Amino acid sequence: MTRLNGKVAIVTGGGSGIGRAIALVFGRQGAKVAVLGRRKDALDGVVQELAKSGAKGLAILCDVTQAADTRNAVGGVERELGAVNVLVNNAGVLSVSTIENISEEEWDRVIQTNLKGPFLMSRAVLPSMRRAGGGAIVNVGSVLGLVAMKDRAAYCASKGAITLLTKAMALDHAHQNIRVNCVCPSIVETELVKGLFSETEAGRLAREARIGTLPLGRFGQPNDVAEIVAFLASDQASWITGTAIPVNGGLTAY
Repeated sequence: MTRLNGKVAIVTGGGSGIGRAIALVFGRQGAKVAVLGRRKDALDGVVQELAKSGAKGLAILCDVTQAADTRNAVGGVERELGAVNVLVNNAGVLSVSTIENISEEEWDRVIQTNLKGPFLMSRAVLPSMRRAGGGAIVNVGSVLGLVAMKDRAAYCASKGAITLLTKAMALDHAHQNIRVNCVCPSIVETELVKGLFSETEAGRLAREARIGTLPLGRFGQPNDVAEIVAFLASDQASWITGTAIPVNGGLTAY
């Protein structure tokens, strides 16, 4: 399938997990892909995987919470690959905490990465998208941007904000042929998630209990999210903007 043929895409947090899966799906579907992150070895590994599939890749070190980094990254992508058609704001962090037991520093880290990062990246990429004649921004939010969960106060706050930032941006930039959508996954089997459950009987039971909340009876896989993101980035979704799509095994069907 080549529904992204000729498109230039940026994926933040592209070195592992969902970001890596998105980058590889984009490459298979014909896009030139720049992966951004803070671990050069991981980014280079994804670029090598892209090359094996015949796709053009570019690795750029970038801290999405720093405005200068985001501007420099977009400039580098445009010089190497061309004007940007697609931005996927995937970089994010998790915090298991309430407002009473989280430190102010941890609160700031979550909000800066999960909310300020997409704001800065989107602002940096808009001029390039206008030069391209339009484009698509896909924010990787969370089911916890739609409903809440205990011990996730900062995370829920950041992802809830992303849901409405998506809608606001969709309205602000529709006249520029720039679409903005959000995918809202529940728990996805990444290295980060594997670390939530200890290698003990208690950890096994906690994992089974969490799976029991999902009507489809399994955790998501990175490709479950990546394929939806690829659709939203493609011209097949040309009349879709301002949406927050649950990708969550039926969790919010209750």
